[in-house]
Amino acid sequence: MPGPLIEGHAKLQKNCKNCHKNFDKSSQARLCLDCHKKVAVDLSQKKGFHGKRKDISATRCKHCHTDHKGRDMDIVGLDAEAFNHDFTDFALKGAHKVAECSNCHKPDKKHREAPGQCVDCHKKDEPHQTRLGKKCQLCHSEENWQKTKPYDHDKTKFPLKDTHKKVACNACHINEQYKDLPKTCVSCHKLQDVHGGQLGTKCQSCHRPDKWKTVIFDHDKNTRFPLTGKHKQALCKSCHKKGAGEISELPVSGPNQSPRKTLNMKKPRACIACHGKDDVHKGQLGKDCASCHKSEGWRKDISFDHDLTRFPLIGLHGVVPCEECHITQSFKTTSRQCADCHKDSYHKGRLDGQCSTCHNPNSWQLWLFDHKKQTGSPLGGAHAALDCHACHRSKADKIGTSIQNCARCHKKDDVHDGKFGPRCGRCHNNTKFNRLKIR
Repeated sequence: MPGPLIEGHAKLQKNCKNCHKNFDKSSQARLCLDCHKKVAVDLSQKKGFHGKRKDISATRCKHCHTDHKGRDMDIVGLDAEAFNHDFTDFALKGAHKVAECSNCHKPDKKHREAPGQCVDCHKKDEPHQTRLGKKCQLCHSEENWQKTKPYDHDKTKFPLKDTHKKVACNACHINEQYKDLPKTCVSCHKLQDVHGGQLGTKCQSCHRPDKWKTVIFDHDKNTRFPLTGKHKQALCKSCHKKGAGEISELPVSGPNQSPRKTLNMKKPRACIACHGKDDVHKGQLGKDCASCHKSEGWRKDISFDHDLTRFPLIGLHGVVPCEECHITQSFKTTSRQCADCHKDSYHKGRLDGQCSTCHNPNSWQLWLFDHKKQTGSPLGGAHAALDCHACHRSKADKIGTSIQNCARCHKKDDVHDGKFGPRCGRCHNNTKFNRLKIR
């Protein structure tokens, strides 16, 4: 035998056929690659040190790696100082050219097992903690790790436009957070939102990233509440207050959109929704403020049809100023009873307060009352000439229930002291009390 094999091949020494084939020297290289499969793959795929050098792929293995030189022989023959790293899959560039071989090639590992990704060696120096993936070369260069290349943010789900292009990365990517970041304006600019969140989160409905202070929202076209009169001069926050509703975006009018598309307003459009605290009527006249007021001027040209209420103005009521009856602005609570406006200084409530029973609104002095028809008690004899108050001496709920028997009025004239009962009409008549029916 030519000599003992190297330590790595010692177990093959007992059988020459492991490495040699009788009378066929050309088969020796194939037998080598049958064991060194990774080298065989490199050669077939033209990668790695063996696959990239054309002179090696055409050369037999034993040309460089002889054997039978003893157990301690190094048949690799690597000269680290003269080795050209360009023939590997990891050409040395920039700062890597002056790096120590041992920084990447560990003593207990084969040279081909050295890591090829940046993060494999620089993991503890990597501030992003792999949150941006492992392709460090997209932003960093080998010449200077701190000097970054421009990152193409347009390839992400949030292309940078206008003023966003000038923003520092860590302004949005706080604590090196890159995944699942919110993409709405308010998520970054909540503190700068002058509306305090009162107009919702769809900032792009009114603002653009190139000219934030130039408002592009057209209230007349994009909502169901066109601004007219004084509303044109009102500030947005005057109506769009916190908790009162938000603007929710539908397709809106913008630089590249049709102006006919509208914005849905969840904001209430009734006057009272904004002007509730200014409502001097305290809600007693309902919510349809437009039936009397106009948006051009709240106190200008006020119109109201009183005939549509429960108290149509007829007779002399039609020319009475509103404030004569409506002393306060609480119109709904204004009484419809005559006596509440026309103080009953004459009857003093003795005729039940229902003035319309006798009087009418054409003139207070014109009155008519039929005692027989309206009470069921006809006035006969001496009663016909009596003043109403002669019988109706105290307050009464109803006129017809005031007096029903003689004794209630004539008790002091009863010479019998009530001994004959209260039915005076059995003996007396109403024409003259002293004239008796019975002799």
